[in-house]
Amino acid sequence: MKLALKIDVDTYRGTLEGVPRLVECLRRHKAGATFLFSLGPDHTGRAIKRVFRPGFMKKVSRTSVVEHYGLKTLMYGTLLPGPDIGKRCADILKGVRDCGFEVGIHTWDHIRWQDGVEKADAAWTEKELALAATRFQEIFGAPARTHGAAGWQMNAHALRLTQRLGFDYSSDCRGTAPFIPVQNGEVVACPQLPSTLPTLDELIGVDGLTVDNVHEHILALTADMPATGHVYTLHAELEGMKLLPVFERLLSGWQAQGHELVPTRTLFESLNLATLPRCEFQRSEIPGRSGTLMIQGPEFLA
Repeated sequence: MKLALKIDVDTYRGTLEGVPRLVECLRRHKAGATFLFSLGPDHTGRAIKRVFRPGFMKKVSRTSVVEHYGLKTLMYGTLLPGPDIGKRCADILKGVRDCGFEVGIHTWDHIRWQDGVEKADAAWTEKELALAATRFQEIFGAPARTHGAAGWQMNAHALRLTQRLGFDYSSDCRGTAPFIPVQNGEVVACPQLPSTLPTLDELIGVDGLTVDNVHEHILALTADMPATGHVYTLHAELEGMKLLPVFERLLSGWQAQGHELVPTRTLFESLNLATLPRCEFQRSEIPGRSGTLMIQGPEFLA
């Protein structure tokens, strides 16, 4: 009964403050996890243009962006220059690996990728991933072996690059179980381990869920574990900071349910790749999140 923890690190503040808190928390609970890092500039402030996206302001009002991210972070890339996360926080990143946690690529520039990759061409996409891959190699002295897309945003070029760059597996979408992705009839030989559970920012403020009871809702979803396990995505800026008490309750609850808390690699290594279904890699909306993102579609039977 494996429950994999995938930690997306989006910002400079999340790296500087949230990551060390999560490392300490996970070690105290003897839990594994995979940390996916943003490796270039923090341009969070440029997300202001999302105000025109349907559902974005409603989500912001529920999750209190200023409270979780901080005013300074929300000015990076606009009124303030965006700090280079990989350069400034290299010691923190290496420290995560040295504590025994798996590390991988989230993105180079989180806002640039999340807002731009859907309609980007091959050259743009390859440049962004190459910047992240090169910086990862510089920091860790070895190539990245896994990738989890910022905002679960991808395009066909990026999907192909998960194979070309030699990732063992990726976690770039939302879904129900591990699969081999197929897009427009093209099979990409890099397994996807989709996030299978909703995130805190998608749940809090909806249907009576608050910071005090949201863990009960998630624990109800994990009471009966599927054979292929679950992947829960958390964020250094949320569970690593203001929502750390919620995460602590989740960890205790999952352990009480008998789940083994592992990095996504452990889940990957438990799979029989030959039996994984081939599923369409599609774009759709999901409850609680604005805009569209990549999801696991129906099984490809051609």
